[in-house]
Amino acid sequence: MTGWTHWQRHLAALALLSAAILAIFWRDAADMAGIWWHSSTFTHCLLMVPMIGWLVSQRVALLRPLTPAFWWPALVWMAGAGLVWLVGEAAGVGLFRQLGLVLMLQGAVAATLGEKLVRALLFPLGYALLLVPFGEELVPLLQTFTAHISVLLLHLSGLSAEMQGVFVTTRAGFFEVAEECSGVNFLIAMLAYSVFAAHLCFKSWKRRVVFVLAALATTILANALRAYGTMVAAEIWGIEAAGGIDHIFYGWIFFGLVILIVMLVALRWFDRPANDAAVDVSGLDGVPRFAGPAKAVLPAALVLPLLFAGWAFLIGGRSASLPATMTVEAPPGWRDVHAGGTVWAPRFDGADQRLLRRFGNDRGQVVTVAIGGYERQAEGREVVAFGQGAVDPGSKWAWSAALPRVEGARTERLLHPGPVLRDAATWYVVGGTVTGDPRRAKLAGLQARLLGGDPRALSLIVSSEEHQGGLNAITDFVSASGGANAMADRALKTR
Repeated sequence: MTGWTHWQRHLAALALLSAAILAIFWRDAADMAGIWWHSSTFTHCLLMVPMIGWLVSQRVALLRPLTPAFWWPALVWMAGAGLVWLVGEAAGVGLFRQLGLVLMLQGAVAATLGEKLVRALLFPLGYALLLVPFGEELVPLLQTFTAHISVLLLHLSGLSAEMQGVFVTTRAGFFEVAEECSGVNFLIAMLAYSVFAAHLCFKSWKRRVVFVLAALATTILANALRAYGTMVAAEIWGIEAAGGIDHIFYGWIFFGLVILIVMLVALRWFDRPANDAAVDVSGLDGVPRFAGPAKAVLPAALVLPLLFAGWAFLIGGRSASLPATMTVEAPPGWRDVHAGGTVWAPRFDGADQRLLRRFGNDRGQVVTVAIGGYERQAEGREVVAFGQGAVDPGSKWAWSAALPRVEGARTERLLHPGPVLRDAATWYVVGGTVTGDPRRAKLAGLQARLLGGDPRALSLIVSSEEHQGGLNAITDFVSASGGANAMADRALKTR
């Protein structure tokens, strides 16, 4: 068999195995592509796909003399990738499902081309991990950081400013450091760009790491300066004119200027010649280790993803009935009251039951108790997911700041134009566990689905407007009710 014919055989096997994996996990591939297309935070991934292709094309001439092989150890890679995907599927975490898919595709390369080719393609394969959409959990942190830096710079400039969470009030008006203004989209895009540039421009690993970290820090600080500049422009030209300037500058010029500054500063430390070989293939031309026949390795590489997909199918349909009517009782000293104040309602997509009640006491404290009940969790019906819970992205309420926990709850301050402040404490009841930590709730859901625990889940939220008691009212109501665990037990009628 000639060298080219041998290569054709392995490339055809790679194409078929990759196509089979994409067909099995088509939903996750479509979700990931949809995020790239629709989310401005991940639009850069559409450019990364041809960039990865270009990185591979740079290596083609160097790889041609090497000998591809069907590689047994890649099955361990495939099994690990399948386990990551299964964890994501059981816990309802799209990040893990999509990461598992990318890892499986990497495993397909390893299974059909072998160890030496994987070593030669290590950077393009590793760079493909940045195709997985991640990082939006940094939004609240970056929002708060940007607001703090903006207010600090305004004060240093002699301008008055007050901060309430991620909202800043100046003489020119009322500003929200919204999710779009947090800079997370540019931070994630800068990560992808800086890793790519570091690989092409530096040979020293120390310089590569320093370059990437410096680029990320510059992006964060530059975004804070942009927010500060917008508020200063509002002082000079008015808030509407400043908003228009900010939109154009932020969308078309800002990121390009940051990249230009980073590259100009780093230029003097570039240590990789422009004509340097894409990869050093010396030592990769020996006999492949742990090679196996195609008729054994390929079926095993295909069976592994099928096993994990089948396991997920078997465990995914389990459910348990909720009580016909979930119960929230008025504790001693509290009573039902009529609706009042600014309209607020949480978001419980896919919930099998919803409950919203208001209680007040003689001290003027008023709380709203909201419960979303699920007979089982699945895609689009999860207690912990983006856009779920106390802040409905479709409403006028916005996240403002994190607050001290009430009985371990995830406690936060919301703001409505006016401004109107509302505090909200959220507990998750998953697999019989009551927690205010979204990560623990995800782990409890994972355990329940994989090991046969209670598949039901609740989202329990107690909230109160600031002028109706706020955090103190929430604390007093939960204490009078016997605690969050007792409230959850009564809602599920477990006692």
